[in-house]
Amino acid sequence: MGSGRNVAVFGAYGHTGRFVVAELRERGYVPLLLGRDQGKLTALAQAQPGLETWQASADDPAALDRALKGADAVINTAGPFASTAGPLVEAALRAGIPYVDVAAEIEANVDTFAHFAERAGAAGIAVVPAMAFYGGLGDLLVTTAMGDWTAADEVHVAYGLSSWHPTAGTLASGTVSSQRRGGRRVRYSGGQLQYHDDALPTLEWPFPAPLGPQSVIGEFSMADVVTVPSHLAVPEVRTYMTAKAAADLFAPDPSAPTAVDERGRSEQTFVVDVLVRSGDTERRVAAAGQDIYAISAPLAVEAVDRILTGRTRTTGVASAGAIFDAPDFLRALSAHLTVHLPLDMRG
Repeated sequence: MGSGRNVAVFGAYGHTGRFVVAELRERGYVPLLLGRDQGKLTALAQAQPGLETWQASADDPAALDRALKGADAVINTAGPFASTAGPLVEAALRAGIPYVDVAAEIEANVDTFAHFAERAGAAGIAVVPAMAFYGGLGDLLVTTAMGDWTAADEVHVAYGLSSWHPTAGTLASGTVSSQRRGGRRVRYSGGQLQYHDDALPTLEWPFPAPLGPQSVIGEFSMADVVTVPSHLAVPEVRTYMTAKAAADLFAPDPSAPTAVDERGRSEQTFVVDVLVRSGDTERRVAAAGQDIYAISAPLAVEAVDRILTGRTRTTGVASAGAIFDAPDFLRALSAHLTVHLPLDMRG
């Protein structure tokens, strides 16, 4: 449990930030509420009595330093991460504390690995980008499926979402990400990220029961194309999205998530189905749950808890599968995820 340790949450009043704050409190941590909008911070603090608020913008290093003074770790939930990740990592390094974010922006995650690996490693500080539904969960599942393999020929991550009502933050981050790559699409093939204008294929993916076969958009690239190959020797990482969810996301006027339970989760359900192939041998792991935004909170908070309690395999900039014991991490999320592991991987 958190034992009263302070964890700063940047963007605490955002959709995912609120889930993170609640998860921290449930686990005995003291969230420090950080963000750019003092009015929204004040409103959140009124609903979360006893918590400190700190107004700070990503472009104000001095304010970030004041806000992180006394924090044991920081979780960045505020996109677009192209603007917030770099300054928050810098602030975390100055404060000497671990940094975790929930960025699904491919380019922002590439930047974190490229710009901070050497400094974070030298300082012995953990920096974990994409510790969320996209990027983090997929990487944990792939690493688990790999097991004792040190390399594989292909990795496939298929997202079976019942629907996708994006938050304003998702839409803003997606716009920035698209602008950064000039509207082109991205895939990981031949051992590198490739930007292209090819049309995305539609195919059928055999999701496990009860979801079953679904029409998916191929090469619907998410943060897994950064996190997985950052530590695993795989030349091909392909991700897929159910066609219905993709249509929801790209609708002319997409609707935001609507809470249907006491935790604030939406009715959205998901299955993440992972297949790794080496030669003629395949391994498969799947996870199911509710609400892609809500699940990012236990993923990020479990990561912070493991870092602060010394349950890590490395330091510096690292993905979830590289820094944590992936099967054990997934088992720790049993209250939030149903994970289908091969018999020889169960503890």
